[in-house]
Amino acid sequence: MGEKERKLFLISFSATIIIVSAKLNLNPVILMPGDGGSQFKAKLNKPSVVKWYCDRKTDDYYDLWLSLKQIEPLAVTCFVDNMRLVYDNETRTTHNSPGVEILIPGFGETETVEWLDDSDYFFTKYFHDIAKAMVSWGYERNVTLRGAPYDFRKAPNELHDFLDNVKSLIEETYYKNNNNKVVLLGHSMGNPVTLYLLNHMTSAWKDKFIKSFISLAGVWGGAAKPIRLMVSGDNLHVPLVHPINVRREQRSTPSTAWLMPSDEFWGPDEVLVVAPTRNYTVRDYKQLFRDIDYETGYMMLEDTHRLIHPLRAPGVEMHCLHGVNVTTPAVFVYDNKTWHDKWPAALPDNGDGTVNIRSLLGCLKFRNQQKQPVHHHTFHAAEHMEILKRTDVIEYLKNVLIGQKKAVEKLIRFYFENVRKVCEIDTNT
Repeated sequence: MGEKERKLFLISFSATIIIVSAKLNLNPVILMPGDGGSQFKAKLNKPSVVKWYCDRKTDDYYDLWLSLKQIEPLAVTCFVDNMRLVYDNETRTTHNSPGVEILIPGFGETETVEWLDDSDYFFTKYFHDIAKAMVSWGYERNVTLRGAPYDFRKAPNELHDFLDNVKSLIEETYYKNNNNKVVLLGHSMGNPVTLYLLNHMTSAWKDKFIKSFISLAGVWGGAAKPIRLMVSGDNLHVPLVHPINVRREQRSTPSTAWLMPSDEFWGPDEVLVVAPTRNYTVRDYKQLFRDIDYETGYMMLEDTHRLIHPLRAPGVEMHCLHGVNVTTPAVFVYDNKTWHDKWPAALPDNGDGTVNIRSLLGCLKFRNQQKQPVHHHTFHAAEHMEILKRTDVIEYLKNVLIGQKKAVEKLIRFYFENVRKVCEIDTNT
């Protein structure tokens, strides 16, 4: 081997080592989905059905959420009965509708949080754009990029098994990726769920296993919108679905109660609901649930409203990202005698279309509670779901997740420049 060839070999070999090292040193990421952000499969053996055309029994699991077939106008009544929860007044816990088994597929993987339907139809896209971008940066699905789907109908007081599994997933991912600390990337309700987990872990554990916590559209103090789900139902922009037809399922889920406005963020005299006979504030929840004839809702609120409140810092470096300047419901106005069965008018607020601005800004409370930095960045007109595919948001994630890799790439370019110079010198001689 001549002098020129030897130099080329050494430089190329060094560059290869750097590239491999950069890939090994990626901080792995676990995606924490929000309300509605995990696929559900169901198997039926029901004692009865709500409509004659609903399936009573199935031989195997089928797609329940989010299957577009299940929310078609005729099928939605069957869907609601299979998706709803039943509250036990004695144990203060919920269980599935009688005869319904629910399976949450894909724990540890990304497919079932990238898409909410096996068809990969654009309407059911969730974390896919972020995952696709991360793969282009050098991440590998189910290795350095993982997902933690869960039963989003429930609040953390009923998610102990899931949270134990997430803890194990974090540790497993850390050890399988060259002992690189893990980044937790949450969306919407996935962020208070993640905060609940971190609040229950020791500082030593977090220092060892967690690199940072990235929050997209975090619901830190609840939001007004879940009140409408409880009172009137909400079709969540699904065409041909009437809100009242899905209310039975929506109000049966403890997570809906958990995400109602917190008295840590809304004052005792701020009106949230205007009804024909009276107004309601955060002080009037008990009366509100009594007046809509759903006192179970107040019991679920009692079970959940102090799970993360008063807010306590996660104790890890944090990036808090959310949209602003999107019209967001603030107060619901009803003007009919049977008001809670009707669709209300909504008075507007600032926010991301789903979460009110005061709740989105809740992460700023952490700055005075922990030594680790809390980075805050807003995105103009980034709607609650649209934030998952905004190019400026994805670019921010890229800078956070692979900033070190960029420095390595710069070093690699320096090496190859030297290769060119060696070639020029040898050619001239």
